[in-house]
Amino acid sequence: MEIDALIADLHPQLTALRRDLHAQPELGFAETRTAEIVARRLEAMGMEVHTGLARTGVVGRLKLGNSGRSIGLRADMDALPMSECNTFDHRSRHEGRMHACGHDGHVALLLGAAEILAKVGNFDGTVHFVFQPAEETDGGGRLMVEEGLFERFPMDMVFALHNWPGLPVGQFGLREGAVMAGADRFEISIQGRGAHAAMPHQGRDVMVAGAALIQGFQTLVSRDTSPTDAAVVSVTRFNAGNSNNVLPDKAILGGTVRMFKPELREALRTGMARICNGIEEAYAVEISLDYQTGYPPTVNSLVPLQMARIAARSLVGDANVHEQLDPSMGTEDFAYLANAVPGCYGWIGNGSTEGGCVVHNPHYDFNDKTIPLGVGYWVKLTQHVLAPGERQ
Repeated sequence: MEIDALIADLHPQLTALRRDLHAQPELGFAETRTAEIVARRLEAMGMEVHTGLARTGVVGRLKLGNSGRSIGLRADMDALPMSECNTFDHRSRHEGRMHACGHDGHVALLLGAAEILAKVGNFDGTVHFVFQPAEETDGGGRLMVEEGLFERFPMDMVFALHNWPGLPVGQFGLREGAVMAGADRFEISIQGRGAHAAMPHQGRDVMVAGAALIQGFQTLVSRDTSPTDAAVVSVTRFNAGNSNNVLPDKAILGGTVRMFKPELREALRTGMARICNGIEEAYAVEISLDYQTGYPPTVNSLVPLQMARIAARSLVGDANVHEQLDPSMGTEDFAYLANAVPGCYGWIGNGSTEGGCVVHNPHYDFNDKTIPLGVGYWVKLTQHVLAPGERQ
């Protein structure tokens, strides 16, 4: 039976699996049920299965032939800590937990590809099916790398695929260079001196100092960063005071910093510290900056990107593989894997965004029509990269 027919036969089963995972979402490092399902299915395929990496991670190894070449295919498993507003039968059964980013679909796609490849083979080398926990907030990808993912399971290249609402079903986005931003967090404490709102001269106003900080930070992007580079500094919290006639003595500000170039990260951090020192002096307050480095930018390497494009074009044609889609200011901890070995992170169309079907929205749902194409992509990619007799 040809691969397309095998995938078509498997489609209903994968849809049921995907919807079961959607109904039973699990948060980062708590994906025990999901991991058990993944491990059990991989074992049933006759695969060598390893569990417990990064707590709940699962890695399946499938080796054919004598080649020493090896690749990794990664799917994330975790849900988000938010309540679902959908009413369909497979909506979340757990209040405050929801698969609002399609990781349920990613698991189904990779399991489907594993089953097809275990049946038909037609490659020479080793494929590692990497089911990763805690992508959303806790950096499960970082922990997998730190715990020896690539030492235990050597890979020449690693690939990831994420559904992309707004991109039509049947299309891919595979761009060169940075595809997802790096993101850091900061918290700033401003200590002043409280006073009566009618007598501000008797105090040291943290509100004015905080407002000056917010304004100053925007110059880091508009004046300190090249117009050809992208960066965002967003203050998302400003907490101070609780009375109309009292100037508070303390304020707390917090937010995020995002960028595509790793070298820009240090420039923005240094610039924020410089502005904090200047405002502290100018307004006679005490300012403390706590800058926390987060996910690095996700940057596609050229060789795996070229191979991913070839696989996608073979499925949907050149016109449906977009090479110039704008990168996203969202973050992705696949960056840690792609920093360790050459990697490629792609987007697969999830269709219309109508009705709130955008990631991290309470009305989101993975589009099951995408399943055959996603499975086919993983199979084609594997068979291309590990083609028998090539690239030894």
